[in-house]
Amino acid sequence: MVITAVKAVQKRFEDPAKFPFSLVYQDTKSPQTELPDHLHDWYEIVYVYAGTGTFFINHTFYEMNPGALFLIPGNTVHRAFPDEQCPVTSSAIFFAPQLIQPMELGESYSLLRCFEQVRKTKSYKMEPPPDQQAVLIQIIEAMKKEQNQQLPNYRVAILIRLHDFLLTLNRMVLSDSESEGQRRRDSSSEPAWIRSILGYIEANIGSDELNLAALSSKAAITSSHFSRVFKQWTGMNVTEYILVKKIMLAKELLMDTEDTISTICVQCGFESESYFYKKFKLVTGMTPSDYKRSHR
Repeated sequence: MVITAVKAVQKRFEDPAKFPFSLVYQDTKSPQTELPDHLHDWYEIVYVYAGTGTFFINHTFYEMNPGALFLIPGNTVHRAFPDEQCPVTSSAIFFAPQLIQPMELGESYSLLRCFEQVRKTKSYKMEPPPDQQAVLIQIIEAMKKEQNQQLPNYRVAILIRLHDFLLTLNRMVLSDSESEGQRRRDSSSEPAWIRSILGYIEANIGSDELNLAALSSKAAITSSHFSRVFKQWTGMNVTEYILVKKIMLAKELLMDTEDTISTICVQCGFESESYFYKKFKLVTGMTPSDYKRSHR
């Protein structure tokens, strides 16, 4: 698995080809050690045990609080901002989606449905009730035990527990779907214009008018103030953020459509195909052609 930011931050996992799974167990975060804004093709689940902070996912800010659970589909820009005085302790589960094979059991159901749901609603935070938190914590602990002991077939045992974890999440999503809109944005501490601008960029990512001057004018504030506050909240300057969002869209189109690379270049608002190739490789580590071949 490769985690990428604008400058290709990489995180490698042991033997990902054989078993594309990783568990970071009860890790205490700090602002100094946390990754910058990044995205990766693996799916990620984060459960918070203690502490506080802010989680920036896609284009929304969420409060990190004990008992909170975050689902981050592949190809989603995100970054955690743990509190310096009360740092977050959390477990993170990473896995490649191909690890979860579809099963024909007489009903239309996917264990990845919970990720499909959060991608659709763009609401990445869940707050399970205490009894369900206990179940999820127990499954994470069982995964960690198998990972430590490495008894025969321990990878199979971890996979079974991952299936159990996803099944639990899917049932939570189904039972709580009516209140999902209330969870969509639970942190009101960021300025209203930040929320508005991030939503505008998301809806107009292919536009050639996404630049500092146009966006600061739309927000009705000076360019210098816009730049300073935007980077304070997102961790990136405007140009970096828009580039990452364009690359995210390009990756989705390369995987999910038969559009040519030239067409995708235009759809994502790149000024030329050569510039698209250069920036795509900078962020992902491979060319658009290589990415399409490896993910189709």
